[in-house]
Amino acid sequence: MARITAGVTTSHVPAIGAALDNGKSAEPYWAPVFAGYNFSKQWIAEQQPDVIFLVYNDHATAFSLDMVPTFAIGCAGEFAPADEGWGPRPVPVVKGHPELASHIAQSVIQDDFDLTIVNKMDVDHGLTVPLSLMFGQPEAWPCLVIPFAVNVVLYPPPSGRRCYELGKALRRAVESFDADLNVQVWGTGGMSHQLQGPRAGLINKAFDNDFLDRIVNSPEELSHMPHIDYVREAGSEGIELVMWLIMRGALNDRVIERHRFYHVPASNTAVGHLVLENG
Repeated sequence: MARITAGVTTSHVPAIGAALDNGKSAEPYWAPVFAGYNFSKQWIAEQQPDVIFLVYNDHATAFSLDMVPTFAIGCAGEFAPADEGWGPRPVPVVKGHPELASHIAQSVIQDDFDLTIVNKMDVDHGLTVPLSLMFGQPEAWPCLVIPFAVNVVLYPPPSGRRCYELGKALRRAVESFDADLNVQVWGTGGMSHQLQGPRAGLINKAFDNDFLDRIVNSPEELSHMPHIDYVREAGSEGIELVMWLIMRGALNDRVIERHRFYHVPASNTAVGHLVLENG
């Protein structure tokens, strides 16, 4: 059967992609950010996942504010990098796994989670920046990717508890797929940041590091954190962190923390990153 072997969390700051694409990754401002992923690049080369189930949020690219699904799974065979206003990123086309994606949709919907099935979708920096951080700049991504978009842009977003339980349903779905596949689940977005209003530029290091501790060691408790705590403590865009709970719900209760990285700032955002393995 297919199996989920590991989980990865990472911020998906668009400026990180721009720095990499424009040859600025070695500049003094950006070098510490990219250095935080050196371990992870070596680790994932050794792990060689067949499929990554990548949880991210669309930034009004594939979905306009006229129609925003709470959970949307990409079931297509490929997904082109999106044009977010300055042309598509110069990264490879993302190759999907339609059979596994369709199986997950079938299983999770029958498990009482309503998903929107998407058969054509361009993917923006929310998905491509994490791939770049983990794989660098290859001619082709070395594994298949199932995009899973979560609405954390237009109120109301799903609760952390809903996301955590969805992760558990995702695990059941993957483990019932009749193929020998090494699957990873990635949760992206965050950490603390606010891009507008009187609190623009907010970064809360204490909250971020506590969140990193809790998502590793006490995810069940963390999943009950209400929306208002994310917004109050981590800024309006800090709500993206609920997506990490989908990843965590898909793993064992106890996990092995292989790598942790935290850096401030990258653009106006705190960057957080974890590599977790099932024991």
